Amino acid sequence: MKKSKIQFFKSILFVVIMFVAFSSNAQQMKPVKNGYAPVNGIKVYYEVYGEGKPIILLHGAFYTIDLNWRELIPELAKTRKVIALEMQGHGHSPFSERKLSITTLASDVEKLMDYLKIDSADVAGYSMGGSVAYQFAVDYPNRLRKLIIISSTYKSDGWLPVVNNAFDNFKPEFFDNTPLQTAYDAVAPDKTKWRKFLKQMFEFAKESFNMGDSNIAKIKAPVLIISGDNDGLDKIELMKTYKLLGGGVSDLQPMPKSHIAMVPSQGHVSLMMQTQTLFNYMTDFLK
Repeated sequence: MKKSKIQFFKSILFVVIMFVAFSSNAQQMKPVKNGYAPVNGIKVYYEVYGEGKPIILLHGAFYTIDLNWRELIPELAKTRKVIALEMQGHGHSPFSERKLSITTLASDVEKLMDYLKIDSADVAGYSMGGSVAYQFAVDYPNRLRKLIIISSTYKSDGWLPVVNNAFDNFKPEFFDNTPLQTAYDAVAPDKTKWRKFLKQMFEFAKESFNMGDSNIAKIKAPVLIISGDNDGLDKIELMKTYKLLGGGVSDLQPMPKSHIAMVPSQGHVSLMMQTQTLFNYMTDFLK
């Protein structure tokens, strides 16, 4: 493995460790409802918190609900019905041999909404969950109210090359005895599937994707993009995305319904530690 890739992995892993330590100090909130929903031939675990208009939270790769959203859920649940799920093979959701794809994962979200009898909802996704959220917006526009994308993109080229190439030579053993495995072992229905889950995710990460500029431009729902200034996203491509969504105008035109927020001095993982900043941006947008 090239030295730059090793350093990238070590940097990410270090911040993940700090994020786990940060999250472990948060007060854990118990869901008012949880369980498994049958979707597209697999079972997906979900949790429901609070009451009000529904917002669905989609986690990042390798994460669990608790690891990704523990800090934000108590704040959001004060005024909203928060629905968080764990995608195929993640957390409580059993490992499946079903091929992973962004399209299928977005369909799982729609099927979960059917199961919970939710006609439409706001959707927020982080990292991999953000890509799934974009796909959901493209495929199921009538089920979406507002969309929040945190440190994510709708195409592979939206990431910097160092991010796209990071998993080329990774092996499952690199993740053994890390906070990610600890979180997995704490809730996975079958802990022996850890290595198989990692291999499946590595293959998924290597596949390029692009939902198409024209499809993104057709999204009618308001979109909030939140990005760290050093979170691995190509900022030129990010601004192109914002323009596709109607942003990037001047005071000579009406304010667009979609917004973009750049959080200074934040990377991909550390961005999720900025609870109050994220909450403020999200609640202002959802109002």
